[in-house]
Amino acid sequence: MAPWPELENAQPNPSKYMEGATSQQSTTPGKGKETNKNDTGTPVTKIELLPSYSTVALIEEPTEVADPWDLPELQDTGIKWSERDTKGKILYVFQGIGKFILLLGFLYFFVCSLDVLSSAFQLVGGKVAGQFFSNNSIMSNPVAGLVIGVLVTVLVQSSSTSSSIVVSMVASSLLSVRAAIPIIMGANIGTSITNTIVALMQAGDRNEFRRAFAGATVHDFFNWLSVLVLLPLEAATHYLEILTDLVVETFNFRNGEDAPALLKVITDPLTKLIIQLDKKVINEIAMNDEAAKNKSLIKIWCKTSTNVTQMNVTVPSPENCTSPSLCWSDGLYTWTIKNVTSKENIAKCQHIFVNSNLPDLVVGIILLLVSLLVLCGCLIMIVKLLGSVLRGQVAVVIKKTLNTDFPFPFAWLTGYLAILVGAGMTFIVQSSSVFTSAMTPLIGIGVISIERAYPLTLGSNIGTTTTAVLAALASPGSTLRSSLQIALCHFFFNISGIMLWYPIPFTRLPIRLAKGLGTISAEYRWFAVIYLIIFFLLIPLGVFGLSLAGWPVLVGVGVPILFVILLVVALNVLQSRCPRLLPGKLQNWNFLPLWMHSLRPWDDLISLVSGCGCCQNRCCFCCRVCCRVCCRTCCLVCGCRRCCHCRSCCQREDDEPVMPSKAPEAFDNAAMSHEAQDAPPAAQWEAPGSPSASSSTAL
Repeated sequence: MAPWPELENAQPNPSKYMEGATSQQSTTPGKGKETNKNDTGTPVTKIELLPSYSTVALIEEPTEVADPWDLPELQDTGIKWSERDTKGKILYVFQGIGKFILLLGFLYFFVCSLDVLSSAFQLVGGKVAGQFFSNNSIMSNPVAGLVIGVLVTVLVQSSSTSSSIVVSMVASSLLSVRAAIPIIMGANIGTSITNTIVALMQAGDRNEFRRAFAGATVHDFFNWLSVLVLLPLEAATHYLEILTDLVVETFNFRNGEDAPALLKVITDPLTKLIIQLDKKVINEIAMNDEAAKNKSLIKIWCKTSTNVTQMNVTVPSPENCTSPSLCWSDGLYTWTIKNVTSKENIAKCQHIFVNSNLPDLVVGIILLLVSLLVLCGCLIMIVKLLGSVLRGQVAVVIKKTLNTDFPFPFAWLTGYLAILVGAGMTFIVQSSSVFTSAMTPLIGIGVISIERAYPLTLGSNIGTTTTAVLAALASPGSTLRSSLQIALCHFFFNISGIMLWYPIPFTRLPIRLAKGLGTISAEYRWFAVIYLIIFFLLIPLGVFGLSLAGWPVLVGVGVPILFVILLVVALNVLQSRCPRLLPGKLQNWNFLPLWMHSLRPWDDLISLVSGCGCCQNRCCFCCRVCCRVCCRTCCLVCGCRRCCHCRSCCQREDDEPVMPSKAPEAFDNAAMSHEAQDAPPAAQWEAPGSPSASSSTAL
């Protein structure tokens, strides 16, 4: 066998491998030798061999790549409890109590800011949302009804508000139950934008943002996939309408008490001091009431009195009299007695905008900015406090409790128990947006896994529908049937979606899609904002505009776009699974321009537009904004590790010096030493994280 070219001139030095090798003239045993005598008495030197060192790496062990979706270890880096003295233990306990109180306080302001945010969206777009519903000509189109439900819920940031408008329209015979079902499906999609916006607040840390955004968008993908399957099924069979009508007819429902507003009791004292809205105005606009278009949504009078008095009024003829006994004529006019209702204002509301003459749009923008600022601040503090509290044994217990399955025979029941927990928690707080938004930072810091957050989110979908059912049972007799049927349609729609996308693990596509989107958004953080704009604004507005043009235009434009999307998805699946079935040119997307199959050119473009063209590495948005000023403070606030070259406080990973590996002394080869010295610097300095191998690597 021919020797390796690199090792031809290598001269082994045996003296480096054994001790006690002496010359023939030396007879005195040295260090490292043991002299024994044999049976004849002749001294024998015992040679001790050192362990051999090989520079030939026959098999390179593959390096284990860490899974980015693994939950991080929340380790306690502080002083252990056993190492603290009495004073330190007491101080530690009081610190824990203080952190818990602060956590509850920030959580309270977080929920209040969500309520004010919803009011701000209603002030900005509430009347526009009512006008969407007032266009009854396109309501018969289920696709148009779907996007109207999405747009209205996004504008008012409340699925209960949009559902109440639909119930009022059905009760007034302005809308049929069949036409209202797609709108309810759209409202189910629109309500999931709130926790997605909350996830954007964790964009400072790449790993936290990956988990938080995936945990938020798993709700979006579940709703979109459910609609893609169930809307055509409902349009073809009307199974939701038939099923809910059967349930309403079978059970003799009676008016009950109002749904318990446990969370409103706590938050209303603060939010009512900020703003109060008259939500009846949106309903009146949806009912085509022209007078309501000039009314303000800001509530001025909170305490009013309604008086009913009898007055003499004139009527055109005796046939218009309320009763023949209450009708008389004076020769010129015909008179009768009618009940006239008058409204008397008693006390004004006590919020801060009650005496302001600002228009609704200005007040809405002010509240929108303030509520977003408070929301961001509270979320940052909640994440910081949770990161400091959930450490050590506490974190281990919580993570095991939330993410551990039942023993083997009953492991499949864990997810269904999580669904019940999510439904119960949503029923308590009376809002799926509040529950999922509060759960988003826990997903980001790694307390709850994506796989456990998915059934909790499905449970919150069911919980918000049970609240709607109880609210429908409290409706008056005129609207009881319609409101109850709409609420049951919402309930059975979510049950059908769960049956599609949860029982079989293979069908849990929302988890895989959310993880893929989370990975992309963590790499290109601007893509998260683009996703929100496209899926919750541009697509619904585009479909709504095509619906106004007519059903033929919608089909003519929508069908080719859907065909292209399905073709791209099919090619992606074949490229990853069975590339041999495709022609050589279609086995990858390299035949297209780079900007059509990669986000890298778009990322460079956005970097230039944002005014930081010197940035060569992808940083968080905050770092890009303050790229040229106060870079050290910016890095500390954002917590980014890989930053652009234009900041001295951030150092690239590949700029860190790596000590060159010293060649083993097994061979004294001058030629190899000269080759190593003459090699270019790139060959001597290896990139961090890359497996190091000497020049004598064989395989």
